[in-house]
Amino acid sequence: MGSTQQAPTIHVVDDDESFRTSISRLLRAHGFAVRNYASASAFLFAGIEAGPACILLDVRLPGPSGLNLQNALAAWPDPPPLVVISGSSDMRMSVQAMKAGAVDFLTKPVDRATLLKALESALARGERDRIAREQVRKWRVCFQTLTKREQEVFERVVAGKMNKQIASDLGAAERTIKAHREQVMNKMHAGSIADLVHIATQLQTGSQHSTAQFDPPESRQQLLSSHHMHWQRRSIRGSD
Repeated sequence: MGSTQQAPTIHVVDDDESFRTSISRLLRAHGFAVRNYASASAFLFAGIEAGPACILLDVRLPGPSGLNLQNALAAWPDPPPLVVISGSSDMRMSVQAMKAGAVDFLTKPVDRATLLKALESALARGERDRIAREQVRKWRVCFQTLTKREQEVFERVVAGKMNKQIASDLGAAERTIKAHREQVMNKMHAGSIADLVHIATQLQTGSQHSTAQFDPPESRQQLLSSHHMHWQRRSIRGSD
């Protein structure tokens, strides 16, 4: 890794202290920054800084499981990519983790080359996702520059309607709709109708995801409550 670049951070979430120690040593030797957590709640309490990062996540954790944490992270506006790890080759968990967006599912003991390759893939995906989210944010800003009438034209153009149909819908002259359409194309920086449809699709997908940006505190509270109940049950059993 170049000395002028920020070292990617690998967040290791695993309750096995010896595993965290050995993995941290390996990752630091390969130029990564490492942060360790013994539980899902420890990770959520700590939070993560901006910058290239991914999570190496054990599925079996005390309290909320790794899959519980993965589901909570999916609600974040900028979720870090995950590589999921397990002490057993549980096919059901593997499928569940991959369907939820994990980059890879590894089984302990982990081969060094396999682990490093999985983490590099996760970091590459994280960078692609970051660029895509930033582009959607730019398109959203462009969309906000459209007038109310231009937004109405935008919605109908991407729905496949012709100028004549849009003019009829909006009670306007066809030449007026054509002028609005040109403005929409210019303001959205779209070179074709196909580009505009792609932008609309990405804005819709991004909007659906962005509504979840208020969910992390709730998801965090649910996980932390689950963690508290887990240790409370253990304390009760221990006192019997």
